[in-house]
Amino acid sequence: MPTWKTRLFSLIALTQRYPGVVAAFGFVSGVCSFILVDRQAKLATAIALVLLVSWLWLTLESLFTRIIARMFGRTIPQPLVRYATQMIHQESLFFVLPFFLITTTWNSGQLLFTGLLACAGLITIIDPLYNKWLAPRRWLYLALHTLTLFAALLTALPIILHLTTAQSYKLALGTAVLLSFPSLLVTFPVQRWWRGLALIGLTLALGVVGWLARSWVPPATLWLTEVAVTTQLDDQSRSPGKGLEQVTAEQMRAQGLYAYTAINAPRGLAERIYHVWRHEGEEVDRIALDIHGGREAGYRAWTHKQNFPEQLVGDWEVRVLTEDGQVIGVLRFEVTE
Repeated sequence: MPTWKTRLFSLIALTQRYPGVVAAFGFVSGVCSFILVDRQAKLATAIALVLLVSWLWLTLESLFTRIIARMFGRTIPQPLVRYATQMIHQESLFFVLPFFLITTTWNSGQLLFTGLLACAGLITIIDPLYNKWLAPRRWLYLALHTLTLFAALLTALPIILHLTTAQSYKLALGTAVLLSFPSLLVTFPVQRWWRGLALIGLTLALGVVGWLARSWVPPATLWLTEVAVTTQLDDQSRSPGKGLEQVTAEQMRAQGLYAYTAINAPRGLAERIYHVWRHEGEEVDRIALDIHGGREAGYRAWTHKQNFPEQLVGDWEVRVLTEDGQVIGVLRFEVTE
């Protein structure tokens, strides 16, 4: 028997004897992936490509198992196949989760999506939960698969293809919905014609819910590195003056007000964002800004508002949004008499 085959079988036997090592490797490699992505954009592209290719294993798991059995004359043990799938889920979730932890606006509905991802990641590193509770329930297993793929695409597409956040969200949602159809077909077999129509309706409903809830999904590759609400800004150094949490109505009318944001984005990405000025929960202005990725400290952009309604006193905020309405961050301040 060739040496490489002997080593392969030894590795299979070792993972069967110490299955926890696979889970530990998935956790450590996931954390290392984020460290590399944070430091080196070129490595981010390579890691994201490997991440997307790895989903072929999940999609064609049974086919690959048969091919390997035919090539090597030995069937891969089912527990090992399950641990390989578990490792891919771990790798994917721990690759994307740090991005969402950074970009989440925690006092908004985005908390629910990021919390769901964190719970999914926790399940993948606790073997009894993953193997004895999740995996036997096919519909839950496929739901985790779809959620992880959706989050991975949201993170990888802007890095690899330089798609905008809006384009990435549409493509990721469409892919997740399309892949959810065969998953639902396995979970709910079509035995009568009306069940087929119900299945199509359920698939479309998932797409509609995903689209309507887009403001609750953080933009994975865009986050604020510096913000300020100020009455002064240096155009030459592109730096803001002292940040304010309170400003008087007189100052606001006399000098206007700057909303300054530095936004981290992947290199090569060109994105249109909006500063939405709101007073007591009502929108009073929406100003478009074009940003470009690649600067480690974030692309510096600001809006200078000088036209205000008669009533200024109260709570104000500037919501930083993508074209599709995903919240990048919120700047809040109070206007006093």
